This record gives sequence, structure tokens and C-alpha cells, in this order.
Amino acid sequence: MSNEEKQLTKEEIKALKMEAKAEEEFNVLVRERRQKLSDLQAEGRDPFDVYKVNRTHTSKEIKENYDELEEKTVTVAGRLMSKRVHGKAGFSDIHDRYGKIQLYIKIDDVGEEKLKFYKTFDIGDFVAITGKVFKTKTGEVSIHITDFELLTKSLKPLPEKFHGLKDPDLRYRQRYVDLIINPEVRDTFFKRTAIIKAIREFLDNKDYLEVETPILSPIAGGAAAKPFTTHHNSLNIDMYLRIATELYLKRLIVGGFEKVYEIGRNFRNEGMDVRHNPEFTVIELYEAYADYNDMMEITENLVAYVCEKVLGTTKVSYQGTEIDFAPPWRRVTMVDAVKEYSGVDFNEINSDEEARIVAKEKNIELKKKLEDYTKGEILNLFFEAFGEDKLIQPTFIYDYPVEISPLTKKKRGNEAFTERFEGFVFGREVCNAYSELNDPIVQKERFLQQLKERELGDDEAYMMDDDFINSLEIGMPPTGGLGIGIDRLIMFLTDAYSIRDVLLFPTMKPLN
Repeated sequence: MSNEEKQLTKEEIKALKMEAKAEEEFNVLVRERRQKLSDLQAEGRDPFDVYKVNRTHTSKEIKENYDELEEKTVTVAGRLMSKRVHGKAGFSDIHDRYGKIQLYIKIDDVGEEKLKFYKTFDIGDFVAITGKVFKTKTGEVSIHITDFELLTKSLKPLPEKFHGLKDPDLRYRQRYVDLIINPEVRDTFFKRTAIIKAIREFLDNKDYLEVETPILSPIAGGAAAKPFTTHHNSLNIDMYLRIATELYLKRLIVGGFEKVYEIGRNFRNEGMDVRHNPEFTVIELYEAYADYNDMMEITENLVAYVCEKVLGTTKVSYQGTEIDFAPPWRRVTMVDAVKEYSGVDFNEINSDEEARIVAKEKNIELKKKLEDYTKGEILNLFFEAFGEDKLIQPTFIYDYPVEISPLTKKKRGNEAFTERFEGFVFGREVCNAYSELNDPIVQKERFLQQLKERELGDDEAYMMDDDFINSLEIGMPPTGGLGIGIDRLIMFLTDAYSIRDVLLFPTMKPLN
């Protein structure tokens, strides 16, 4: 026994031996499958030479139309997921997009040679099945096989069905296997598609126009975030993957489109956790002649519509907590939320210096020097520290400080604030909306202030966008704008703990 082995416990040694045994068994199965493929190819029956299947029905169509299809001949196709064939007959299951359907094969119907060939099939192989529709004695809709074809040979065995694919890291890396083994994962992504479809349906019915704007841009604008940088060789310029669609969509409002939306990927070069992935899906919409009050109404009605359409109810259970998305959602100003949850009333704080003193007393976590913070910025820090995680039921926090809202109109009657809100559910931000700033002079001043923030070390501050200023100088009508994080919304509607559970292929660190 080596010195390294002496340092291991008996349980660890046993686990290593079991792992080595499992790996060897896996390798044996792989060799067996590859040998089967070689034999088939030598016989001129290469399954990878099959190009098309004349499938007549899916499993769902057969089950839903059994009365019409009973004793009729159909052709189905799918992945073989179980096989119990012994002697002269047996049952199997194949899975297609809609679920499984049972197969029954008998030597009298296919002959000895074909039955022998069928028995060589492995779990994971793709097959086409032709046969007659019937019900077993237990009432299960099935297909009595009269002919079949091997379509694709699976060269690696699937995870053992009772243990499945449980390791989260492996599930995300090999999502294709995850989708085969875990039906609840497939259901999540079917719901994701239905949710996005319902969002489009809601907005299309309100006469919004769906558009597409650039993903590559010479300026990363529309949000406070770190961009991914790339280089265009022909133009010899650096470009950025978009962090938001906002500034291009507002150009379309200038152009007269009046009601637009875009569903697409944004990219931010930031940290990763259960709520953040470097690329994520957002919907942004803009409506001329509307304000942030209209955006609140659209948000709650859109989400309620999606819930009813996909789930049949506005009430969902998320991580053991019932959340009701039915309108109207609670509305609270940021100042009132901070007062409620921290006891500090910012209406009674009259200067930046007073705010800094209170921040120091409450041990507020800072990202820059305390003397560089304004009252409005400290108010936002208080909300993040004391209020955000308390907002479990859908809540709009509105009237944000002007310092942290450079693209937003000032609050009517109080220029220290802006007409901006964010929607929170289960302590998480799900949307952000404004009465959009359309004054080009003020917008340029705000951008210049953001440049000063960048000079102070804030690499998430906004960049100057001269062409966007030019578009505002052409003239943009009063406009309401809204952005909703679709991935986070889907998390709530599918009870997913991590954003990775609602992304088909989340970003992963390479193994090598």
C-alpha cells in the first residue's frame, strides 16, 4: 500500500474502488456498443446512413386519438428507453418529444431473425416503429410491432435510471443527457417556451411591434454594467456585446414606431451566482405618450396574463412560499420602504453630510469613499441593505434618486427623485422601468456626470452616446419604458432555485 493510500480512510478507499469498478463497467459497455456498430456496418446496415423517417404520428397524437386509431397501422420514432424482451415476445418503451409509448413485439409478427436483431438494441438507440395501435389488458395504449428500423446507435450508455443524472455540474454541462433522463427538466423548458410565447401574445394583442436591434455596438449603453469587449478586424475598432437594448429601442420611438419591444440576450461581464449568468434574456418595451405609472400597470397585467396562460393561476409556490402575482401589486416609494425596514426617514435628512453620518452609524457597506457619496446614493444603499430582501410578494419600489437613474425623467414636483420603479419578488429584482428622459440637454449633463463617476473608479457607469443625444435632439415624445428579466420570471413560475435551471446551456468554467 502506498503512503498516499495509507492516508485515506477505509470508506474513501472503498469509494475509490467502486468508482474504478464503475468506470471499467462503463468502458466495457462502450466497447460492446462500438462492436455492435462495427458489425452492422460490416453487414451494410449502418444506422448512421439513415436520413429520413416517414413518421405518421407522435405518442401524444396516438394517445389522444386512440378511438380513431385503434387497430390502425402507424409509424412512430423515438429513443428506446426500456426493453423487456425475453424468449419469443416482450415489451419496450420509446420516448419522443411528448412522452413515452409502449411497444409490443412478438416473433409471429416479425420473424425469428428480426426479433433476434431487435434484442441487440441498446437503451438510448433511436428506432422507427411500425405497427398497429391497441390497448393492453391494463388499458395502456401501445403499438403492436410489425416492422422496425434502427435509426441511430447510441455509443455511450445513459445514466442508470433509478439514480439518474443528479450531479448539478454534470447536468448543466451535459444538458442533452439531463433532458433525456429527467422529465421535470424537460417540463421546465417546455414552460419556458410557453412563457415567452405568452409574453409575445400579450404585447402583440396590444399592438406592440417586435423588433431586433444590434448585439454588437461601438458603445455599451442603456445600463450600469461591465461589458464584454471584442474587436472588429475590418473596421479596426473595439466593440461591445450589448448590456441592454434600451438606447436603440428609444431611437425607434424617435423614428415614430410608438410601441416597440425586443426579447433577446444581454451580456454582462460580471459575477455568477444562483441569480446571475453572463448572458441572460430580457424583454424591453417602450411606449410613446406613456409614463412609469402605465408601465406598472403593463407589468402586473403582463405577468398575470402569463401565469394564467401557462399555469392556469396567478398563485405559485416558490421554494415553499406562496406568491400571488394577481394585480394590483403593492406600491411603495424607496423613501417609505427604507423608513419601514430601517427606521431611517430620509425626508428628515437635509444634506449629503447628514446622510453620510447616518450611513456610518448603520455600518452601510461602501464601494467607494464615504465622502464621494450623495444623499440619494446613500438612500439606495440603505434600501439594498435593509429593504430589498423583505419584499416577498410582488412589490413596486418607485421614485429612485436622480443620481442613480441617468436615463430617467425627474419626479414631478420633486427634482431630487426620478420617475423610476423596480419590481421585486422574493427579495429579487425582476423589472426596471422609467418615465424616459427625453430632454437632450439634461441627458448630456447626466452622461457627463456618469463620466466623472467612471473617473472615480466606477467601471459600471454609463458611457457617453453622442448619437443617442442626437436622436433626442431630433425629438422623442414622452415615453414609458420597461425591462423585465425573463430568466428570473421563469424561475418563479417553474420553482427553479438557480438561474442555471432555466437556461438550457448556462455558462460553465471549462474542465480543462
